[in-house]
Amino acid sequence: MAESDSSNNSSYQLQTILNLYNSGIPADIISLQLDINQEEVDRIIENMIKEEERKKISIKQASDVPSLSSFYLDALVNIDSAIKMAQSRIWKALKAEPEFNISFEETNNILEKYAKSKVTLVILHIDLVGSTRLSMTLPVDRLATIIQAFTQEMSLMIQAYGGYVLKYIGDAILAFFIVRDGSEIYLPCINAVHCAKSMIKVTRQGINPILNQNDYPEMSVRIGIDVGENAVVQFGWDTHTNVLSNNKEKGYDDDKQIIIKRPHLDILGYTVSIATKMTTLAAPDQIVIGQSVYDTMDDVLKSSFQMLSVNPIVWNYLSDNTGNIYRVYEVCE
Repeated sequence: MAESDSSNNSSYQLQTILNLYNSGIPADIISLQLDINQEEVDRIIENMIKEEERKKISIKQASDVPSLSSFYLDALVNIDSAIKMAQSRIWKALKAEPEFNISFEETNNILEKYAKSKVTLVILHIDLVGSTRLSMTLPVDRLATIIQAFTQEMSLMIQAYGGYVLKYIGDAILAFFIVRDGSEIYLPCINAVHCAKSMIKVTRQGINPILNQNDYPEMSVRIGIDVGENAVVQFGWDTHTNVLSNNKEKGYDDDKQIIIKRPHLDILGYTVSIATKMTTLAAPDQIVIGQSVYDTMDDVLKSSFQMLSVNPIVWNYLSDNTGNIYRVYEVCE
């Protein structure tokens, strides 16, 4: 406990020094105020400056390296194959323990590159419709199986279109597509829209037929998509304990362990709130997008959407560009 308290005090002291320095207070004054050797204060500040430089280089490198979202991916995604594979996985999940093989490793790596900075993202929020009805008609273990299988299929679609799963919120998924350059917004938006359309196809043609065969209720989804600037923020740490292999050969005891700490990162921004709110405006198996996404589209894709009329009491978000109510669009049936 004493070791933990010492570590917490040290972290608090370090953060205090950085906060004072970032507020414009000189190192010698910080040293005097906190009664700390000035060499120690200088060392901490120097490390912080180096870390900020490293982060800028990392972000620059991330921007220079093309990601999947930098390419038009709808032509590469074989939706018929995806539907068949979804049917196979759902059938297996209902007959045995479902496999859930989605990793957050890539998501964490991307977020770490943009930690404590702003980045333009396309946010996609998908919500399962009627989960309350499912929970009333199914035992909790069968409900969990179906939700887990559904979540995996939707996550695989997000990956196929160059997106990243940020988090699972019950029966909803929050995902993002990176805009590598603020001016190159078109492809990530288009990929997100096509991803949403494929999600609905997989649900209707891949998941529901198998559910019907096993006397389960059908599923439908609602999807909201918007684009804008977001902040990547840290909320504490994720700590993992790993046992070292070949410990004796390395001179360690058999029970030698290493503790790995990674920052727990999340996305905050107006865009996340709007995309989540848009989802509630969508009808079952419907996509709702924001004006910023709609404006990036070519005429052909725009023709598949129509403006959604919403009561201002329900929808009162304002556009940064016009100051008027931010317009939203739904897929034409």
